[in-house]
Amino acid sequence: MTGGGLLVAGTTSDAGKSVVTAGICRWLVRQGVKVAPFKAQNMSLNSFVTREGAEIGRAQAMQAQACRVEPTALMNPVLLKPGGEQSSQVVLLGKPVGELSARGYHGGRQRRLLGTVLDCLAELRGTYDAVICEGAGSPAEINLRRTDIVNMGIARGAGLPVLVVGDIDRGGVFASFFGTVALLSPEDQALVAGFLVNKFRGDVSLLEPGLDMLHGLTGRRTYGVLPFRHGLGIDEEDGLRVSLRGTVRESNVSPPVGEDVLRVAVCAIPLMSNFTDVDALAAEPGVVVRFVDRPEELADADLVVVPGTRGTVRALEWLRERGLAEALRRRAAEGRPVLGICGGFQILGEHIEDEVESRRGHVEGLAVLPVRVRFAREKTLTRPVGEALGERVEGYEIHHGVAEIEGGDPFLDGCRVGQAWGTHWHGSLESDGFRRAFLREVAAAAGRRFVPTPDTSFAALREEQLDRLGDLIEQHADTDALWRLIESGAPQGLPFIPPGAPA
Repeated sequence: MTGGGLLVAGTTSDAGKSVVTAGICRWLVRQGVKVAPFKAQNMSLNSFVTREGAEIGRAQAMQAQACRVEPTALMNPVLLKPGGEQSSQVVLLGKPVGELSARGYHGGRQRRLLGTVLDCLAELRGTYDAVICEGAGSPAEINLRRTDIVNMGIARGAGLPVLVVGDIDRGGVFASFFGTVALLSPEDQALVAGFLVNKFRGDVSLLEPGLDMLHGLTGRRTYGVLPFRHGLGIDEEDGLRVSLRGTVRESNVSPPVGEDVLRVAVCAIPLMSNFTDVDALAAEPGVVVRFVDRPEELADADLVVVPGTRGTVRALEWLRERGLAEALRRRAAEGRPVLGICGGFQILGEHIEDEVESRRGHVEGLAVLPVRVRFAREKTLTRPVGEALGERVEGYEIHHGVAEIEGGDPFLDGCRVGQAWGTHWHGSLESDGFRRAFLREVAAAAGRRFVPTPDTSFAALREEQLDRLGDLIEQHADTDALWRLIESGAPQGLPFIPPGAPA
Protein backbone atom coordinates (compact mmCIF):
# COMPACT_ATOMS: atom_id res chain seq x y z
CA MET A 1 0.00 0.00 0.00
CA THR A 2 1.31 3.46 -0.93
CA GLY A 3 1.12 6.23 1.65
CA GLY A 4 -0.35 9.64 0.97
CA GLY A 5 1.69 12.57 -0.25
CA LEU A 6 1.79 16.31 -0.80
CA LEU A 7 4.22 18.66 -2.56
CA VAL A 8 4.75 22.04 -0.90
CA ALA A 9 5.81 24.42 -3.68
CA GLY A 10 6.40 28.17 -3.48
CA THR A 11 5.90 31.27 -5.57
CA THR A 12 9.58 32.12 -4.98
CA SER A 13 12.67 30.92 -3.20
CA ASP A 14 12.47 31.69 0.51
CA ALA A 15 8.66 31.80 0.49
CA GLY A 16 8.62 29.53 3.53
CA LYS A 17 8.45 26.07 1.95
CA SER A 18 10.92 24.51 4.42
CA VAL A 19 9.16 25.72 7.55
CA VAL A 20 5.67 24.99 6.16
CA THR A 21 6.79 21.46 5.30
CA ALA A 22 8.20 21.05 8.81
CA GLY A 23 5.00 22.46 10.30
CA ILE A 24 2.79 20.06 8.37
CA CYS A 25 5.08 17.19 9.40
CA ARG A 26 4.91 18.13 13.07
CA TRP A 27 1.10 18.58 12.93
CA LEU A 28 0.71 15.14 11.34
CA VAL A 29 2.97 13.30 13.74
CA ARG A 30 1.03 14.79 16.66
CA GLN A 31 -2.09 13.24 15.11
CA GLY A 32 -0.47 9.82 15.20
CA VAL A 33 0.45 9.77 11.50
CA LYS A 34 3.73 8.08 10.55
CA VAL A 35 5.21 10.76 8.28
CA ALA A 36 8.50 11.52 6.52
CA PRO A 37 9.91 14.56 4.67
CA PHE A 38 11.30 14.51 1.14
CA LYS A 39 13.10 16.91 -1.15
CA ALA A 40 14.20 15.43 -4.45
CA GLN A 41 16.89 18.01 -5.12
CA ASN A 42 18.31 20.55 -2.74
CA MET A 43 20.83 23.31 -3.47
CA SER A 44 22.43 24.19 -0.17
CA LEU A 45 25.67 24.72 1.68
CA ASN A 46 23.98 23.81 4.96
CA SER A 47 24.14 20.05 5.16
CA PHE A 48 24.04 17.25 7.71
CA VAL A 49 25.42 13.72 8.10
CA THR A 50 22.98 10.89 8.77
CA ARG A 51 23.82 7.95 11.02
CA GLU A 52 24.68 5.83 7.98
CA GLY A 53 27.22 8.46 6.86
CA ALA A 54 25.16 10.11 4.10
CA GLU A 55 25.19 13.86 3.45
CA ILE A 56 21.78 15.53 3.05
CA GLY A 57 20.38 19.05 3.28
CA ARG A 58 20.21 20.44 6.79
CA ALA A 59 16.58 21.47 6.18
CA GLN A 60 15.57 17.85 5.55
CA ALA A 61 17.32 16.77 8.77
CA MET A 62 15.28 19.41 10.60
CA GLN A 63 12.09 18.19 8.91
CA ALA A 64 12.92 14.61 9.92
CA GLN A 65 13.19 15.84 13.49
CA ALA A 66 9.75 17.43 13.05
CA CYS A 67 8.54 13.93 12.04
CA ARG A 68 10.39 12.38 15.02
CA VAL A 69 12.28 10.00 12.72
CA GLU A 70 15.95 9.52 11.86
CA PRO A 71 16.99 11.35 8.68
CA THR A 72 18.18 9.17 5.79
CA ALA A 73 19.58 9.72 2.30
CA LEU A 74 16.18 8.77 0.84
CA MET A 75 14.78 12.04 2.15
CA ASN A 76 17.13 14.15 -0.01
CA PRO A 77 18.55 11.99 -2.81
CA VAL A 78 20.18 14.88 -4.73
CA LEU A 79 22.12 17.64 -2.97
CA LEU A 80 23.91 20.36 -4.94
CA LYS A 81 26.66 22.21 -3.08
CA PRO A 82 27.70 25.38 -4.94
CA GLY A 83 31.43 25.87 -5.34
CA GLY A 84 31.18 29.16 -7.18
CA GLU A 85 28.99 30.98 -9.66
CA GLN A 86 29.20 28.29 -12.33
CA SER A 87 29.52 24.87 -10.73
CA SER A 88 28.32 22.67 -7.87
CA GLN A 89 29.34 19.42 -6.25
CA VAL A 90 26.66 16.81 -6.91
CA VAL A 91 25.89 14.59 -3.91
CA LEU A 92 23.80 11.57 -4.91
CA LEU A 93 22.21 9.39 -2.23
CA GLY A 94 24.49 10.97 0.34
CA LYS A 95 27.83 10.62 -1.49
CA PRO A 96 29.66 13.11 -3.77
CA VAL A 97 29.79 11.97 -7.40
CA GLY A 98 31.53 14.93 -9.03
CA GLU A 99 31.42 18.60 -9.98
CA LEU A 100 29.11 19.85 -12.72
CA SER A 101 28.43 23.23 -14.28
CA ALA A 102 24.86 24.50 -14.25
CA ARG A 103 24.70 24.01 -18.02
CA GLY A 104 26.00 20.45 -17.75
CA TYR A 105 23.56 19.58 -14.99
CA HIS A 106 20.45 21.08 -16.58
CA GLY A 107 21.63 19.94 -20.00
CA GLY A 108 20.81 16.31 -19.33
CA ARG A 109 22.20 14.92 -16.09
CA GLN A 110 19.35 16.27 -14.00
CA ARG A 111 16.60 14.65 -16.06
CA ARG A 112 18.35 11.28 -15.87
CA LEU A 113 18.06 11.46 -12.08
CA LEU A 114 14.24 11.57 -12.18
CA GLY A 115 13.99 7.78 -11.95
CA THR A 116 16.29 7.72 -8.93
CA VAL A 117 14.35 10.37 -7.00
CA LEU A 118 11.00 8.75 -7.86
CA ASP A 119 12.32 5.41 -6.59
CA CYS A 120 13.39 7.05 -3.31
CA LEU A 121 9.98 8.70 -2.93
CA ALA A 122 8.20 5.42 -3.68
CA GLU A 123 10.29 3.64 -1.04
CA LEU A 124 9.36 6.25 1.56
CA ARG A 125 5.67 6.10 0.59
CA GLY A 126 5.79 2.33 0.99
CA THR A 127 7.07 2.76 4.55
CA TYR A 128 5.19 5.81 5.85
CA ASP A 129 1.53 6.80 6.06
CA ALA A 130 2.37 10.13 4.42
CA VAL A 131 5.35 11.85 2.80
CA ILE A 132 5.45 15.66 2.71
CA CYS A 133 7.64 16.82 -0.16
CA GLU A 134 9.27 20.22 -0.51
CA GLY A 135 9.79 21.86 -3.87
CA ALA A 136 12.57 24.27 -4.81
CA GLY A 137 12.35 27.85 -6.01
CA SER A 138 9.20 28.21 -8.10
CA PRO A 139 7.40 25.49 -10.09
CA ALA A 140 6.87 28.06 -12.87
CA GLU A 141 10.51 28.38 -13.93
CA ILE A 142 9.52 27.86 -17.55
CA ASN A 143 13.14 27.69 -18.78
CA LEU A 144 13.83 24.72 -16.49
CA ARG A 145 10.56 22.77 -16.69
CA ARG A 146 11.84 20.23 -19.24
CA THR A 147 14.50 18.94 -16.85
CA ASP A 148 12.66 19.57 -13.57
CA ILE A 149 12.84 16.78 -10.98
CA VAL A 150 11.93 18.69 -7.81
CA ASN A 151 8.70 20.61 -8.52
CA MET A 152 6.12 19.61 -11.14
CA GLY A 153 8.41 16.88 -12.47
CA ILE A 154 8.17 14.97 -9.19
CA ALA A 155 4.48 15.90 -8.75
CA ARG A 156 3.63 14.52 -12.20
CA GLY A 157 5.84 11.47 -11.77
CA ALA A 158 4.30 10.53 -8.41
CA GLY A 159 0.79 11.96 -8.85
CA LEU A 160 1.19 14.38 -5.94
CA PRO A 161 -1.20 17.24 -5.17
CA VAL A 162 0.58 20.61 -4.96
CA LEU A 163 0.10 23.35 -2.39
CA VAL A 164 1.66 26.69 -3.41
CA VAL A 165 3.04 28.85 -0.57
CA GLY A 166 3.34 32.62 -0.99
CA ASP A 167 5.10 35.13 1.27
CA ILE A 168 2.61 37.98 1.61
CA ASP A 169 5.10 40.03 3.63
CA ARG A 170 6.97 40.70 0.38
CA GLY A 171 3.86 41.95 -1.41
CA GLY A 172 2.34 40.83 -4.69
CA VAL A 173 1.12 37.50 -3.37
CA PHE A 174 -2.11 37.40 -5.43
CA ALA A 175 -0.27 38.10 -8.69
CA SER A 176 2.32 35.48 -7.71
CA PHE A 177 -0.31 32.83 -7.01
CA PHE A 178 -2.21 33.52 -10.23
CA GLY A 179 0.94 33.79 -12.35
CA THR A 180 2.39 30.57 -10.95
CA VAL A 181 -0.67 28.59 -12.02
CA ALA A 182 -1.09 30.41 -15.35
CA LEU A 183 2.46 29.56 -16.48
CA LEU A 184 1.98 25.81 -16.04
CA SER A 185 0.82 23.30 -18.63
CA PRO A 186 -2.73 21.90 -18.34
CA GLU A 187 -1.30 18.62 -17.01
CA ASP A 188 0.68 20.44 -14.33
CA GLN A 189 -2.18 22.77 -13.45
CA ALA A 190 -4.41 19.76 -12.78
CA LEU A 191 -2.23 18.93 -9.76
CA VAL A 192 -2.13 22.44 -8.23
CA ALA A 193 -4.82 22.15 -5.57
CA GLY A 194 -4.55 25.58 -4.01
CA PHE A 195 -2.62 28.10 -1.98
CA LEU A 196 -1.25 28.84 1.48
CA VAL A 197 -0.53 32.44 2.52
CA ASN A 198 2.57 32.80 4.70
CA LYS A 199 3.81 35.64 6.99
CA PHE A 200 0.55 37.61 7.17
CA ARG A 201 0.37 40.64 9.47
CA GLY A 202 -2.93 42.22 10.43
CA ASP A 203 -6.64 41.46 10.26
CA VAL A 204 -7.39 38.35 8.18
CA SER A 205 -10.91 39.64 7.43
CA LEU A 206 -9.33 42.38 5.27
CA LEU A 207 -7.59 39.68 3.21
CA GLU A 208 -10.62 37.45 2.69
CA PRO A 209 -12.16 39.40 -0.26
CA GLY A 210 -8.88 38.93 -2.15
CA LEU A 211 -8.85 35.22 -1.37
CA ASP A 212 -12.43 34.95 -2.66
CA MET A 213 -11.46 36.75 -5.88
CA LEU A 214 -8.42 34.47 -6.27
CA HIS A 215 -10.71 31.47 -5.94
CA GLY A 216 -13.01 32.92 -8.58
CA LEU A 217 -10.11 33.55 -10.95
CA THR A 218 -8.36 30.19 -10.52
CA GLY A 219 -10.99 27.78 -9.19
CA ARG A 220 -8.57 26.97 -6.38
CA ARG A 221 -9.04 27.62 -2.69
CA THR A 222 -6.64 28.93 -0.06
CA TYR A 223 -5.93 26.31 2.59
CA GLY A 224 -4.77 28.72 5.27
CA VAL A 225 -3.30 32.09 6.22
CA LEU A 226 -0.30 31.73 8.50
CA PRO A 227 0.53 34.77 10.66
CA PHE A 228 3.98 36.30 10.75
CA ARG A 229 6.09 34.84 13.57
CA HIS A 230 9.64 35.81 14.52
CA GLY A 231 12.32 33.19 14.91
CA LEU A 232 10.89 30.40 12.75
CA GLY A 233 13.50 30.41 9.96
CA ILE A 234 15.39 27.44 11.35
CA ASP A 235 18.13 25.61 9.43
CA GLU A 236 17.88 27.67 6.27
CA GLU A 237 19.08 25.83 3.21
CA ASP A 238 20.29 28.55 0.86
CA GLY A 239 22.26 30.76 3.20
CA LEU A 240 21.40 34.27 4.28
CA ARG A 241 20.05 35.90 1.16
CA VAL A 242 20.67 39.51 2.14
CA SER A 243 23.91 41.37 2.70
CA LEU A 244 25.40 39.76 5.78
CA ARG A 245 26.89 42.84 7.38
CA GLY A 246 25.14 43.54 10.64
CA THR A 247 22.75 40.61 10.28
CA VAL A 248 22.02 39.39 13.79
CA ARG A 249 21.13 35.79 14.51
CA GLU A 250 17.94 35.79 16.58
CA SER A 251 18.85 35.36 20.22
CA ASN A 252 16.94 34.06 23.19
CA VAL A 253 14.80 36.87 24.62
CA SER A 254 15.75 36.02 28.21
CA PRO A 255 18.18 38.44 29.91
CA PRO A 256 21.70 37.27 30.77
CA VAL A 257 22.32 35.54 34.07
CA GLY A 258 25.54 37.46 34.67
CA GLU A 259 26.17 41.19 34.48
CA ASP A 260 27.49 41.22 30.89
CA VAL A 261 26.40 40.01 27.50
CA LEU A 262 28.82 38.09 25.28
CA ARG A 263 29.35 39.37 21.74
CA VAL A 264 30.08 36.86 18.99
CA ALA A 265 31.21 37.97 15.52
CA VAL A 266 30.97 35.45 12.66
CA CYS A 267 33.14 36.16 9.61
CA ALA A 268 30.79 36.14 6.61
CA ILE A 269 33.25 34.34 4.34
CA PRO A 270 32.36 33.37 0.73
CA LEU A 271 30.51 30.07 0.21
CA MET A 272 29.85 29.93 3.94
CA SER A 273 28.56 26.49 4.90
CA ASN A 274 26.75 25.23 7.97
CA PHE A 275 26.44 28.67 9.51
CA THR A 276 23.70 27.00 11.58
CA ASP A 277 26.60 26.01 13.88
CA VAL A 278 26.20 29.38 15.61
CA ASP A 279 22.47 28.92 16.28
CA ALA A 280 23.29 27.15 19.54
CA LEU A 281 25.28 30.22 20.63
CA ALA A 282 22.41 32.53 19.70
CA ALA A 283 20.08 30.34 21.77
CA GLU A 284 21.99 31.22 24.94
CA PRO A 285 20.49 34.13 26.92
CA GLY A 286 22.94 37.01 26.86
CA VAL A 287 24.84 35.90 23.76
CA VAL A 288 24.53 38.22 20.75
CA VAL A 289 25.63 36.72 17.40
CA ARG A 290 26.18 38.86 14.33
CA PHE A 291 27.77 38.34 10.90
CA VAL A 292 30.57 40.73 9.93
CA ASP A 293 32.79 41.51 6.96
CA ARG A 294 35.07 44.32 8.20
CA PRO A 295 38.09 44.14 10.53
CA GLU A 296 36.83 46.98 12.72
CA GLU A 297 33.74 44.90 13.50
CA LEU A 298 35.96 42.42 15.35
CA ALA A 299 37.20 45.04 17.81
CA ASP A 300 34.41 44.71 20.39
CA ALA A 301 33.78 40.98 19.82
CA ASP A 302 34.44 38.63 22.72
CA LEU A 303 34.59 35.65 20.36
CA VAL A 304 35.21 35.53 16.61
CA VAL A 305 34.03 32.47 14.68
CA VAL A 306 35.48 31.54 11.29
CA PRO A 307 32.79 29.15 9.98
CA GLY A 308 32.82 26.38 7.41
CA THR A 309 33.05 27.08 3.69
CA ARG A 310 32.91 25.20 0.38
CA GLY A 311 35.82 27.34 -0.83
CA THR A 312 38.57 27.36 1.80
CA VAL A 313 41.24 28.97 -0.39
CA ARG A 314 38.80 31.52 -1.80
CA ALA A 315 37.64 32.40 1.75
CA LEU A 316 41.27 32.79 2.86
CA GLU A 317 41.93 35.23 0.02
CA TRP A 318 38.77 37.16 0.90
CA LEU A 319 39.90 37.47 4.53
CA ARG A 320 43.24 38.85 3.35
CA GLU A 321 41.68 41.29 0.87
CA ARG A 322 39.44 42.76 3.57
CA GLY A 323 42.05 43.00 6.29
CA LEU A 324 40.28 40.39 8.39
CA ALA A 325 43.17 37.93 8.17
CA GLU A 326 45.54 40.30 9.94
CA ALA A 327 42.85 41.16 12.52
CA LEU A 328 42.40 37.44 13.26
CA ARG A 329 46.15 36.89 13.64
CA ARG A 330 46.38 39.89 15.94
CA ARG A 331 43.49 38.63 18.09
CA ALA A 332 45.08 35.21 18.49
CA ALA A 333 48.44 36.75 19.41
CA GLU A 334 46.72 38.87 22.06
CA GLY A 335 45.01 35.82 23.55
CA ARG A 336 41.53 36.91 22.48
CA PRO A 337 39.18 34.00 21.58
CA VAL A 338 38.94 32.74 17.99
CA LEU A 339 37.11 29.56 16.93
CA GLY A 340 37.58 27.97 13.52
CA ILE A 341 35.09 25.31 12.41
CA CYS A 342 35.82 22.98 9.47
CA GLY A 343 36.96 25.29 6.65
CA GLY A 344 37.57 27.97 9.27
CA PHE A 345 39.82 25.54 11.14
CA GLN A 346 41.78 24.89 7.94
CA ILE A 347 42.16 28.65 7.35
CA LEU A 348 43.71 29.08 10.80
CA GLY A 349 46.37 26.46 9.98
CA GLU A 350 49.90 26.96 8.64
CA HIS A 351 49.37 25.88 5.07
CA ILE A 352 46.98 24.07 2.74
CA GLU A 353 47.71 21.65 -0.11
CA ASP A 354 44.65 21.78 -2.35
CA GLU A 355 44.51 19.88 -5.65
CA VAL A 356 40.81 19.05 -5.17
CA GLU A 357 38.63 22.05 -4.28
CA SER A 358 40.44 25.12 -5.68
CA ARG A 359 43.28 23.18 -7.39
CA ARG A 360 45.64 25.94 -6.24
CA GLY A 361 48.26 23.64 -4.78
CA HIS A 362 50.28 25.05 -1.87
CA VAL A 363 48.61 27.99 -0.10
CA GLU A 364 49.81 29.64 3.11
CA GLY A 365 47.26 29.77 5.92
CA LEU A 366 47.03 32.27 8.78
CA ALA A 367 49.46 30.21 10.93
CA VAL A 368 47.39 30.72 14.06
CA LEU A 369 47.30 26.95 14.71
CA PRO A 370 50.09 24.36 14.13
CA VAL A 371 48.11 22.48 11.49
CA ARG A 372 48.83 21.44 7.91
CA VAL A 373 45.91 20.53 5.68
CA ARG A 374 45.89 18.33 2.61
CA PHE A 375 42.73 18.04 0.52
CA ALA A 376 41.78 14.43 -0.25
CA ARG A 377 39.44 13.39 -3.07
CA GLU A 378 37.45 11.22 -0.68
CA LYS A 379 35.09 13.27 1.48
CA THR A 380 34.99 12.61 5.23
CA LEU A 381 31.38 12.09 6.38
CA THR A 382 31.17 10.97 10.00
CA ARG A 383 29.25 11.48 13.26
CA PRO A 384 32.00 11.63 15.92
CA VAL A 385 31.47 11.54 19.68
CA GLY A 386 34.12 12.69 22.13
CA GLU A 387 34.98 14.85 25.11
CA ALA A 388 36.28 18.38 25.55
CA LEU A 389 36.56 20.68 28.58
CA GLY A 390 35.37 17.76 30.68
CA GLU A 391 32.07 17.44 28.81
CA ARG A 392 30.65 14.92 26.32
CA VAL A 393 30.39 16.28 22.78
CA GLU A 394 28.62 15.05 19.64
CA GLY A 395 29.15 16.46 16.18
CA TYR A 396 29.34 15.68 12.47
CA GLU A 397 32.11 16.09 9.91
CA ILE A 398 31.81 17.07 6.22
CA HIS A 399 35.15 17.90 4.62
CA HIS A 400 37.79 16.98 2.05
CA GLY A 401 40.62 18.51 4.08
CA VAL A 402 42.78 16.14 6.15
CA ALA A 403 44.47 17.90 9.06
CA GLU A 404 47.97 17.01 10.25
CA ILE A 405 48.28 18.49 13.74
CA GLU A 406 51.82 19.29 14.89
CA GLY A 407 51.29 20.86 18.30
CA GLY A 408 48.89 22.58 20.65
CA ASP A 409 46.43 20.92 22.98
CA PRO A 410 43.88 18.40 21.65
CA PHE A 411 40.42 19.78 20.94
CA LEU A 412 37.69 17.72 19.23
CA ASP A 413 40.13 16.03 16.83
CA GLY A 414 41.57 19.48 16.17
CA CYS A 415 43.72 21.59 18.45
CA ARG A 416 43.90 24.61 20.69
CA VAL A 417 46.69 27.13 21.24
CA GLY A 418 45.92 29.69 23.91
CA GLN A 419 42.50 31.09 23.04
CA ALA A 420 42.61 29.95 19.39
CA TRP A 421 40.51 26.83 18.85
CA GLY A 422 40.03 24.72 15.74
CA THR A 423 37.96 21.64 14.88
CA HIS A 424 36.33 19.91 11.91
CA TRP A 425 33.29 19.09 14.05
CA HIS A 426 30.06 20.82 13.06
CA GLY A 427 27.24 20.84 15.60
CA SER A 428 29.51 20.55 18.64
CA LEU A 429 28.01 23.66 20.25
CA GLU A 430 24.62 21.94 20.37
CA SER A 431 26.02 19.79 23.22
CA ASP A 432 24.77 21.85 26.16
CA GLY A 433 27.41 21.04 28.80
CA PHE A 434 30.28 21.62 26.37
CA ARG A 435 28.78 24.87 25.07
CA ARG A 436 28.48 26.24 28.60
CA ALA A 437 32.05 25.22 29.46
CA PHE A 438 33.36 26.79 26.25
CA LEU A 439 31.46 30.05 26.86
CA ARG A 440 32.84 30.23 30.40
CA GLU A 441 36.37 30.01 28.96
CA VAL A 442 35.58 32.68 26.39
CA ALA A 443 34.07 35.00 28.99
CA ALA A 444 37.07 34.61 31.28
CA ALA A 445 39.51 35.33 28.44
CA ALA A 446 37.44 38.33 27.31
CA GLY A 447 37.13 39.71 30.84
CA ARG A 448 33.34 39.59 30.69
CA ARG A 449 31.11 38.94 33.68
CA PHE A 450 29.00 36.62 31.59
CA VAL A 451 27.49 33.48 33.06
CA PRO A 452 25.90 30.75 30.87
CA THR A 453 22.35 29.85 31.85
CA PRO A 454 22.63 26.50 33.65
CA ASP A 455 19.52 24.90 32.16
CA THR A 456 19.44 25.98 28.50
CA SER A 457 18.75 22.91 26.36
CA PHE A 458 19.28 23.46 22.64
CA ALA A 459 17.41 20.25 21.81
CA ALA A 460 14.43 21.36 23.90
CA LEU A 461 14.44 24.80 22.27
CA ARG A 462 14.47 23.15 18.83
CA GLU A 463 11.53 20.96 19.85
CA GLU A 464 9.63 24.04 21.05
CA GLN A 465 10.33 25.73 17.73
CA LEU A 466 9.06 22.72 15.77
CA ASP A 467 5.96 22.59 17.96
CA ARG A 468 5.35 26.27 17.17
CA LEU A 469 5.43 25.37 13.47
CA GLY A 470 2.96 22.56 14.09
CA ASP A 471 0.75 24.99 16.04
CA LEU A 472 0.73 27.40 13.08
CA ILE A 473 -0.63 24.70 10.79
CA GLU A 474 -3.09 23.33 13.34
CA GLN A 475 -4.48 26.76 14.26
CA HIS A 476 -4.38 28.65 10.96
CA ALA A 477 -4.80 26.06 8.18
CA ASP A 478 -7.80 23.96 7.18
CA THR A 479 -6.29 20.73 8.44
CA ASP A 480 -9.26 18.57 7.41
CA ALA A 481 -8.91 19.80 3.84
CA LEU A 482 -5.11 19.34 3.99
CA TRP A 483 -5.52 15.73 5.09
CA ARG A 484 -7.95 15.08 2.22
CA LEU A 485 -5.29 16.38 -0.17
CA ILE A 486 -2.61 14.17 1.35
CA GLU A 487 -4.83 11.11 1.37
CA SER A 488 -6.79 11.50 -1.88
CA GLY A 489 -4.81 13.84 -4.15
CA ALA A 490 -5.80 17.01 -5.98
CA PRO A 491 -9.52 17.68 -6.51
CA GLN A 492 -10.90 16.60 -9.86
CA GLY A 493 -12.00 19.14 -12.45
CA LEU A 494 -9.70 22.03 -11.53
CA PRO A 495 -10.01 24.63 -14.33
CA PHE A 496 -7.20 25.49 -16.74
CA ILE A 497 -5.91 29.05 -16.41
CA PRO A 498 -4.54 30.50 -19.68
CA PRO A 499 -2.08 31.00 -21.18
CA GLY A 500 -0.38 27.90 -19.72
CA ALA A 501 3.22 26.92 -20.32
CA PRO A 502 4.82 28.17 -23.54
CA ALA A 503 5.44 25.56 -26.20
